[in-house]
Amino acid sequence: MQKIVPPVFKKTSFNCPHCNAFSHQIWKETSFYNNGYQDIPRQQIVFCTHCNNFSIWLDKKMIYPETTGIQPPNTDLEQEIIDDYLEASGIVNKSPRGAVALLRLAIQKLCKQLGEEGKNINNDIASLVKKGLPVTIQKALDIVRVVGNDAVHPGQIDLKDNQETANKLFDLINIIAHTMITQPKEIAALYETLPDVKKVGIEKRDNGN
Repeated sequence: MQKIVPPVFKKTSFNCPHCNAFSHQIWKETSFYNNGYQDIPRQQIVFCTHCNNFSIWLDKKMIYPETTGIQPPNTDLEQEIIDDYLEASGIVNKSPRGAVALLRLAIQKLCKQLGEEGKNINNDIASLVKKGLPVTIQKALDIVRVVGNDAVHPGQIDLKDNQETANKLFDLINIIAHTMITQPKEIAALYETLPDVKKVGIEKRDNGN
């Protein structure tokens, strides 16, 4: 699974929102001419060294283009979850807290897709860990305050939510989907390519015959 580094204010390398390549970014102040050049306060322009396109930032937020360079959602997710993911990626620059609220709902729905109740993320993640979800993912969810004693209810907005939290949640949704859905499906498909006689031998071995 390709790692996407989303645009972050003053970061010198990230995935370009135009060409999506991970590339060096050159930050410059913007100015206008009025009997001499004058800087435009709180606004910067950033040039991608890979495609030569630019993004515009105001008050530390990217206002052009609206795309974010967020990794696409895992295609094995249910369509409703994909829709939430894409909606969150479309607003994360303008409203990080709104994006995080959508992503919390998406994680709740993902837990349900994985066979959990989908009512309490903390309980669902604990159950998924017992089923093979890496403990490191549970710890990551704790870090971004999705689970734990100080977590808000899924879908609610926490005043502390920011773009960094949203970026982590985008990654976590895809990591969970890849680990719990895509990998088992790919392994099952590979197993089916084995000759029948080999599969019979494996089944006998596993049954102790």
